[in-house]
Amino acid sequence: MQGASISRWTMTYFATSLVFLLIGQALLVVGFGYPVLQVEAPETLVIVHLLAIGWLGLLFCGALLQFVPVLVARPLHAPSLALHALILLIVGLLLLCLGFLHLGGRIEVSAFLLPMGAMLLTIGFGFIIYMIGGTLVAGTPLALPARFVALGLLALGGTAGLGFLFSLQLSGLTGSTPLANFLPDGLSIHAYLGLVGWMSVSAFGVSYRLLAMFLLAPERERRTSQFAFYLLAASTTIAMSLVLVLLLNGTIHGLIYASLALAAVAALLFSSDVVVMYRQRKRKALELNTLITAVAVGALLVSVLAFILLATFGELQRQLAPLVYLVCFGWLTTLGLGQLYKIAAFMTWLEHYGPVLGRQAVPRVQDLVNERRASRWFYLYICAVAAAVLALLLGSIALFRTVALLQTVSVGMLALEIARTRRLRYVSLSSGSAVTMPRPNLFLPHPLERK
Repeated sequence: MQGASISRWTMTYFATSLVFLLIGQALLVVGFGYPVLQVEAPETLVIVHLLAIGWLGLLFCGALLQFVPVLVARPLHAPSLALHALILLIVGLLLLCLGFLHLGGRIEVSAFLLPMGAMLLTIGFGFIIYMIGGTLVAGTPLALPARFVALGLLALGGTAGLGFLFSLQLSGLTGSTPLANFLPDGLSIHAYLGLVGWMSVSAFGVSYRLLAMFLLAPERERRTSQFAFYLLAASTTIAMSLVLVLLLNGTIHGLIYASLALAAVAALLFSSDVVVMYRQRKRKALELNTLITAVAVGALLVSVLAFILLATFGELQRQLAPLVYLVCFGWLTTLGLGQLYKIAAFMTWLEHYGPVLGRQAVPRVQDLVNERRASRWFYLYICAVAAAVLALLLGSIALFRTVALLQTVSVGMLALEIARTRRLRYVSLSSGSAVTMPRPNLFLPHPLERK
């Protein structure tokens, strides 16, 4: 790890994403959107995009900016665009949410805010694609984890493009008949490309490398991993092609299920690879982040099995919201929080102790955290998510809002633990903390590092 570089704005991406996660969960607690209101209500769309873009989107962008250069052993392409992309994504998301509130009659603003927000988001994600894509191109030929990320970038472009088209239609600024016919069914493609095509596929790729590193497991391209990639590539290709089918007034119901089925099989193969890595690991004592990752993969498996059962018994449409909640909070958010807890500690260690490594005693990365304290909040979060999914299945709004409050509290406390890690609160003087350097800033780069 000596000589590894830090992506300057990654911690800012992470901090901003946690703020949006807390806001989104708080809105669920007060009954601002679903399940108090309908799934298609503008208020629900506000929460969905705060979580999908503000939380998961910024989290994944920050993580990829840091780890894609590690995947391909190349410096980040055009790193100066990272701050510009972050600003565009934040402003674009806020404008988008204002546009949704206007649609719901909550505020009186210009209808132009909705497509303006979507346009800024598209440009911001375009910068992300340019930076990460340029880094991947410089590192060709790509190893399998990097190919997963490249596939995810393709889906990200499709997600952003579709979102911009939807904003034009919803704002009423265009009366295009093809767009009007495209909107209802096209939302399923939009959701698939975002949750599965971009986030889950990218999570697969990064997890293959991070888990091997954290578990000290052998890094190899297994046939199951390769087959999972090909299935996801086929699934994403089908989903992207459905855009043309809809524009030609075709039907996509059977094809979208085929795309989801391929992704489900890929998820099962990925899960089996994770089990193999855990079994072959050289690090016998599991750290907290690897335990939480195992729980997240378990939630992914449950999501796949639930999808199969619901589709088999014709209940998929009726119970789609609990399934999406499980994917979002059980799989992606659990994985994100678990890895963020470790990544924040690693980046803090690298930033503060890296410059003096080899010249004086320094603590371990594990000395920067207090796993016993953090584990309580992780377990509370996991139990709250399970209870929330059950409440949605039972249709109990009161129970859902109660456990959503527990989710919010647990995330807030985990954010506090990450802040303590950043400020080196758990490092004792005896562990080698007497480094004559300023302590890392909470979420901004050190002034000496800014350009």
